[in-house]
Amino acid sequence: MIQMAEDGNNDLPHFSNAAFDIVAIAASAGGLTALAKVLSSVPTEFTAAIAIVQHLGPQYRSFMAEILTRRTTLTVKQAEEGDCLTPGTAYVAPPNRHLVVNGDGTLSLSQSELVHFLRPSADLLFESVAATYKDRAIAVVLTGTGSDGAMGVEAIKKMGGTVIVQDVETSEFSGMPSAAIQTGNVDFILPLDEISSTLVTLVMGNIEIN
Repeated sequence: MIQMAEDGNNDLPHFSNAAFDIVAIAASAGGLTALAKVLSSVPTEFTAAIAIVQHLGPQYRSFMAEILTRRTTLTVKQAEEGDCLTPGTAYVAPPNRHLVVNGDGTLSLSQSELVHFLRPSADLLFESVAATYKDRAIAVVLTGTGSDGAMGVEAIKKMGGTVIVQDVETSEFSGMPSAAIQTGNVDFILPLDEISSTLVTLVMGNIEIN
């Protein structure tokens, strides 16, 4: 069930039985394995939407949605222009497209300029999520090289959202997690196998994960 926002933005849907409406996840090198691990333990009835930026080569079609679908009971799809965020669904940014959340809870894709030499950019996703969902947003930074996501993490915290970062020890590549941690705007630094249970507890309260 969807409830309309009570914060003056009547176009923005809030999801029932959810403390947060959206989980935005960013990953780069080593990210497919990490994403599969996180999503595999998130239950079908998860009451928030999930948006994913994974850095990919721009020249090839991505099979990420199909691969992740085999690892989770959630609905996973490659994001399309105009998609409306739905609980229990994970939206994956297509190669060479920025993924942005709009003020009415829909998604936009863009080929606007590269951000830190990247498209899609975690920073752009996080910043759009922060502006739209404010304290009902969670950002997650997983394994990856570079520093994409660090600026976006600051935006999430500034608007009252929550930030989770994979710890360096379990990250195949520690660049992105380290850059996020160094901002000082991180709420949880967790081993990979504790991230999904933390997400479920934050979004849905204390429930059993089978």
